[in-house]
Amino acid sequence: MRTEDRWFEDHEIGESRTSVGRTITEADIVLHAGQTGDFFPHHMDAEWTATQPFGQRIAHGTLIMSVAVGMTAGDINPQSMSYGYDKVRFIKPVFIGDTITVTAAITEKADHPRMADTHGYVHELVSVTNQRGETVLVLTHLYLVNKRAA
Repeated sequence: MRTEDRWFEDHEIGESRTSVGRTITEADIVLHAGQTGDFFPHHMDAEWTATQPFGQRIAHGTLIMSVAVGMTAGDINPQSMSYGYDKVRFIKPVFIGDTITVTAAITEKADHPRMADTHGYVHELVSVTNQRGETVLVLTHLYLVNKRAA
């Protein structure tokens, strides 16, 4: 879906958006393991994980990160592109059957150091919570955003 263009000047520090929930399934975990080659037993071995402190399989942190970013990417803004991710932290495990929700809040804006007349960075704090309201993942998503022509 395409929305209106949002230029650097249109983004306000403090604005936020929250996604609908999404339940993580065993199929999500198996597919992610196949795509990444990460068949670590914490994700794949139900019998072994039953003997471990969490007592059950956990989703890959990179799976939850990918799903969370996708949950906030519903609008296509041609004036903005993802520049990367900073400060990624996997705080609590996500289990099969957990439902995650994502909140993304703009925390910072800065001019691009070499192209300050035409581009800026927008930083968005992405927080992922489970159905119990526990934070399971946080990261900063950096966007490179076009400025309006002078």
